Amino acid sequence: MVSPKAHAAGAEFDTLCLLVRPRPDLVRVARALEAGVDVAALYRLAADHRVRPRTIEGLGLLSALELPEATKSSVEAFRRLHSVRVLSLVQELRRLGTALASSGVPFATFKGPALAALLYGDTAGREYSDIDLIVQRAHFEGAERTLAALGYRGVQGDRAFRRAFLAHLRQCAFAHPDVDATVDLHWDFRGIHLPFPLSPEDIWEQLEPFAIGGASVPTIGGQNLALLLAGHGTKEAWRSLDWICDFAMLVDRCPDLDWPEIHHRARQRRCGDTVLLACTLAEQLLGTPLPAPLTRPLAASTRVPRLAGALIDELRQGRSPSQLREGVTDLDLCETAGARIRATLTLAVSCTAGDYAALPLPRPLWPLYHAIRPFRLAAKVVGSLAALPKLLRRGPSSHVPPPSYGAGP
Repeated sequence: MVSPKAHAAGAEFDTLCLLVRPRPDLVRVARALEAGVDVAALYRLAADHRVRPRTIEGLGLLSALELPEATKSSVEAFRRLHSVRVLSLVQELRRLGTALASSGVPFATFKGPALAALLYGDTAGREYSDIDLIVQRAHFEGAERTLAALGYRGVQGDRAFRRAFLAHLRQCAFAHPDVDATVDLHWDFRGIHLPFPLSPEDIWEQLEPFAIGGASVPTIGGQNLALLLAGHGTKEAWRSLDWICDFAMLVDRCPDLDWPEIHHRARQRRCGDTVLLACTLAEQLLGTPLPAPLTRPLAASTRVPRLAGALIDELRQGRSPSQLREGVTDLDLCETAGARIRATLTLAVSCTAGDYAALPLPRPLWPLYHAIRPFRLAAKVVGSLAALPKLLRRGPSSHVPPPSYGAGP
């Protein structure tokens, strides 16, 4: 039996989806509000899913709607802070781009201001809180030096620590004392253990300029952007509506994309399901028509509809991925049991910051983590198995996805 609270959360979520889709259904939104959906709760949910700009724009089109005073104050406060933050991030991205170009470091930006401008027509059209940059692996140290010269410092320890415990992530975070955002510096779009529909080697000859303040920085667009958004959303288990909105906006704004080629490229990298899953979520939640060429491969899939159903259920009920899947949702990128096993084994032999946190050792002893890690993971698995009976006793309210989706340590 669905609780009244869960039902209300589902109604608010459904209304939010009508509001933030590429082509908002304002008639149905107005009916839902008249039927009792709480606009204040709706706005709080929009904040949780990082879709406030789109929500505010849609609510503003409902001329008969009078926002509660508390919600109106929250909207105005967000507008002020968001506009200032966006301006700051755009200026900082321009400064970073100029410095990297002057240092001879090839780079591209993705997500953040560039994605907002490309899909929403305005750098303030979506929420974001950091700057994502990707460089070629051979230029990563040069990019680190450039960031250091600008005053950035590693968030996750010094260079030696990052090399020892974060190399498997293929990205590092950097912060500046005077900039209210981190810079996520990547040399790949995935961790070492995962497949991904887009390879960094594929982007460098197809970058698109993003104009900012009389200058421009290169960014990712077209087919590559479709593959990036599908892969990133799947890696993060589509836990937030903003990622689905981004993909839906891409489908709607770029009707000439070659979807057979996009799906073919994803399949070549053993990630064809990511594209089908992104399209399914965009269609079922945001009313974005499925690209016609993907109808047949989706009809032939049993995994994608089941996974989409589980993810939509988690979103509608306001639940994070279940405890059994916590920390391993990125394995949804793996389409087969064999791929999940390979990914799990690769991660099992890759030292992580968690190993150091569990048992801090002096630097000369860091090589011992390769021997310690399997025992630490085995202990975690035993702990998870011990918790399994308790999880199962919670009944239907604790959603456990079908076993074919895989799990790992």
